[in-house]
Amino acid sequence: MEARLNLFANPVVTKATKHLIAAGKAATDSALPLATQELVRLRASQINGCGFCTDMHTKDAAAAGETTQRLHLVAAWREATVFTDAERAALELTEQGTRIADAAGGVPDEAWANAAKYYDEEQLGALVLTITLINAFNRMNVIVQQPAGDYQPGMYAQL
Repeated sequence: MEARLNLFANPVVTKATKHLIAAGKAATDSALPLATQELVRLRASQINGCGFCTDMHTKDAAAAGETTQRLHLVAAWREATVFTDAERAALELTEQGTRIADAAGGVPDEAWANAAKYYDEEQLGALVLTITLINAFNRMNVIVQQPAGDYQPGMYAQL
């Protein structure tokens, strides 16, 4: 399988991607746990059907020490006992923020209030930013049918 457009060689996409990555650094450098950030990226990517990002964030999370069991259970987090209440709140906000079109009123107040029980203002900002950026990356990759499976952790660190 070959992508419809080479995102890594396209000057417009490459320039924009550098800005998205730079924006994401604000979340990465925040107090929001990196494990939570990777779980959020993985869950949004699963929902959006982005194989490229699902591959990337599964491997990045594993390289950062995430367990195989938790990675396998992200898609079924509601029934899984391996996630903290804070992680569950982040995953709920991720699903609601990713499936905006499915909810006539947007993200429900209950999902936001639950996340706010576990995360302070800085962490909530980082959580919203992480959800927003992964959805942007997912859409780019799904539109061009970016192939998945060859990613190695850190391979795009130079972008």
